[in-house]
Amino acid sequence: MSTTPQANWNKLDDKVAVTGQISTEDIAKIAAAGYKSIICNRPDGEGGESQPASSELENAAQAAGLRFTYLPVEIGKVTAEKCAEFHHLLEELPGPVLAFCGSGKRAKALYEQSETTQVAGKQEERITDACSWEEGSSKTYSVPPAQTADKQTLAACNWDNAFDIVVVGGGSAGIGVTASLLRRQSSLRIAIIEPSTKHYYQPAWTLVGGGAYDIAETVRDTANVIPPGAEWIQAEVSGFTPDNNLVHLADGRSIGYRQLIVCPGIRLAWEKIEGIEETLGKNGVTSNYRFDLAPYTWSLTEQLKNGKALFTQPPMPIKCAGAPQKAMYLSCDHWLRQGVLNDIDVEFNTATPALFGVADFVPPLMEYIKRYHAKLAFNSNLIKVNGSDRIATFEIKDSSGQVSQVDKPFDMLHVTPPQVAPDFLRNSPLADASGFCEVNPQTLQHARYPNIFSLGDASSSPNAKTAAAARKQIVIVAENLLAAKAGHELKTIYDGYGACPLTVERGKVIMAEFGYGGKLLPSFPLDPTVPRRFYWQLKAKFFPWLYWNAMLKGREWLARSTGAN
Repeated sequence: MSTTPQANWNKLDDKVAVTGQISTEDIAKIAAAGYKSIICNRPDGEGGESQPASSELENAAQAAGLRFTYLPVEIGKVTAEKCAEFHHLLEELPGPVLAFCGSGKRAKALYEQSETTQVAGKQEERITDACSWEEGSSKTYSVPPAQTADKQTLAACNWDNAFDIVVVGGGSAGIGVTASLLRRQSSLRIAIIEPSTKHYYQPAWTLVGGGAYDIAETVRDTANVIPPGAEWIQAEVSGFTPDNNLVHLADGRSIGYRQLIVCPGIRLAWEKIEGIEETLGKNGVTSNYRFDLAPYTWSLTEQLKNGKALFTQPPMPIKCAGAPQKAMYLSCDHWLRQGVLNDIDVEFNTATPALFGVADFVPPLMEYIKRYHAKLAFNSNLIKVNGSDRIATFEIKDSSGQVSQVDKPFDMLHVTPPQVAPDFLRNSPLADASGFCEVNPQTLQHARYPNIFSLGDASSSPNAKTAAAARKQIVIVAENLLAAKAGHELKTIYDGYGACPLTVERGKVIMAEFGYGGKLLPSFPLDPTVPRRFYWQLKAKFFPWLYWNAMLKGREWLARSTGAN
């Protein structure tokens, strides 16, 4: 896990530099470069087994004549207390000092925030700092962290410089709601905080994995989808101080807002499956939940002529609850057409107790399970993968609640990863008990902070986490946020709409559209449980066009919820 010493050291001043994870082999080079002390800001075990323990690094540092201090800081928890401890260490330790964490960002934030704290002694200086502009490639309103900008300070600031709206997340929900807001009020000053340079149309990755779509058509540069009139802040969020109307960034800055929209999506928690990250993309292990792996799914499907194919689904919530079985259906359809399905043992392992969460769609799906001779393993959760031996380990819960572990061999393994709220949201005051942004499920306004709204996969509303849901939620949030801004009643109501086009075979889709409580909400006067070629055309051709040309541009075609006024 060496960082390529010195090439990746970021010198912050004459005494301090920061870097990403170091190894014991790096210690001698650090000493040779003239450093006298090392501060470890990465918690032990955060990076898995490949991360050297702080005790190992400390022993190596002492052997090289260096001071070593362990000051662990979790992602998203660069607190005032940690900053004070960091500053104290810089005063106490012999310099120069090299501080490190996973990437160097937390160490840098600790340094910058501790330095900012030192100028907070005078109220006038604090007010001046809290209301300052930072000039860069775009003009960004920035204030010190909440620890150095308390309510009294912020009240004294000239808040004319704050963003009207800050949107956390530049995915489908963030881009779409920003575009819709600017179509309603073009004068709004909106910032989108999004670290990624690429924007993806993820719903098509299932089709890519089934050999029915070009992966290159699912990605565009983020810069090209940011709505005109919005400001893009390319940075990672580290936390929130909603009482002070601040979003904190991993680079140490904080962004002020009058209203906030939280839509950073959901995080793929690969770390919850032991051994999976080492074998993804090889040894027959794939996932349509990643841009780089969806083509590998199709490659495996084409190559497999006999053997065992496992498909998995983790505990809820996940993006598009139908996607795990859609991967199975498209693979099975190909094997059936090629005449090899009878030589392939297909099994769907789901941690849930049912094939699909809306009962009306289970009977037609079961017809395809029978057609493809697929076995179903309910309450079966993937916990470990041995790629080289091609063994998948599942925790299986029986009817009495007893849990056992079962090893299953495979020739092809399609994995749907466990999914959680982003760490900076889960550990913030905005989160509910499950870690998602706590909102009123009808208005999508935060339950405790009326100037905050949330939509998309990061919202706590109990709807299916799909792009179709975000398309409807965009209208709800845009209208209700502006109503709240004007001091009006929130009258636009979300009915929980979500849609899951279930690709049961190449050329046919069951269009599962439903709202809260599993209520069916079909968009067309057709039996929604019947697989249709018409729905395949929508899924494969119309919906991608609608996404790029309407949803991301604020054109709200087919986007109004039935519960909206």
